[in-house]
Amino acid sequence: MGRLFDARDTLARMLLLDLSGLGYLLFATQERPPTAAQWLLALAAFAVALALHRRFLANLLTQSALLAVALHLLDDTTINQVGASYALLELTMWARSPRLIWLAAGLVAVVDLTDSIGDPPARVASGLFGLTVQVGLPLLLGLVIRTTRELGRQAEERAAAERRRHESERRADRADERSAIARELHDVVAHHVASMVLRVGVARHVLTDLDPRVSAVFDDVHATGTSALTDLRRLVAVLRDPEGVRGDAALTAIEPTALPAALDAAVDRARQAGITVEADVDAAVGTLDAVRGMAVLRLTQEALTNVAKHAGTSARARLTVAVRDGAVHWEVYDDGRGQVPAAVPSAGGHGITGMRERVEVLGGELRAGPTDAGWRVATVLPATVPSSAPQQRDAGPA
Repeated sequence: MGRLFDARDTLARMLLLDLSGLGYLLFATQERPPTAAQWLLALAAFAVALALHRRFLANLLTQSALLAVALHLLDDTTINQVGASYALLELTMWARSPRLIWLAAGLVAVVDLTDSIGDPPARVASGLFGLTVQVGLPLLLGLVIRTTRELGRQAEERAAAERRRHESERRADRADERSAIARELHDVVAHHVASMVLRVGVARHVLTDLDPRVSAVFDDVHATGTSALTDLRRLVAVLRDPEGVRGDAALTAIEPTALPAALDAAVDRARQAGITVEADVDAAVGTLDAVRGMAVLRLTQEALTNVAKHAGTSARARLTVAVRDGAVHWEVYDDGRGQVPAAVPSAGGHGITGMRERVEVLGGELRAGPTDAGWRVATVLPATVPSSAPQQRDAGPA
């Protein structure tokens, strides 16, 4: 019913009403053909209904005036009575003031009753009964439609308010979870990392007669720990105030021109850990957008870290990054022939999950699994990032 009496379809309803009236004049009055005056008043009612289909009060006043004339000139006033009654229905459905509805209903009733002036009581009673159809029925139907529409609107508002409340609760829950994680990262993890960085720094200065290769390892551990501490501080900032750091490109993206150098650094770090890495990186990666560039870098870091954890530091790995038709084809393959050192802890199982989530956010699909000789992980990041995808944040490798 709501769609049938939609405010946007008033012209269609009036047109159907006019066609119905025309059909009545042509086919329902064959025994008593319409007079010229009847045709004139009917056509006037048809034209007014179409011309004033969105001006409900003006339509009602005009239709009521045409009805008053028809009651004094015609024997068959069906067309004009229906026109006035339907105008009352439309006004009842859409009038802003309830008072206007009752005034309009009173006007139509008075016009109808003028035909009974001077008639016998029985005819007047018949006229009063006829008002239930000519005035009461459109008034009742209009009020029902009006009430149904209002109840529907209130239900939508309640549903929207409920959704907002649930969303607010979810945001509050997420904020609590982020705060708890941020406290743990800051008070526990960051504290231990800072302690390690400090102790390695002290060792570099205290132990002055070290083998150059050991010094290089100390320097690398110190630099890695310092970088990890910086990433942890950034991540704590994200967790505590996501809105406050949303515009910080360092947290969510990387400059496209810096991506080749960042990938080279990730490969060099893996090589320093003992992995033999062959890198085939398309020069076109320097033209990628910042978000996909960050994804490629983090995927590479995580994948090479996993090679060291699972295939061993003496394994051979191959990194392939290619750009074809705007899409990024990324793959890391290892032969699985290395030995995992005892100092390297096994993964907690979240690395691949994090990689998969990062890829899916960008509209891709991560494929990871064993091969005949080792392990392969690959994906294709499409050229267009889905509009619904949230801006990804740098959580660093797992």
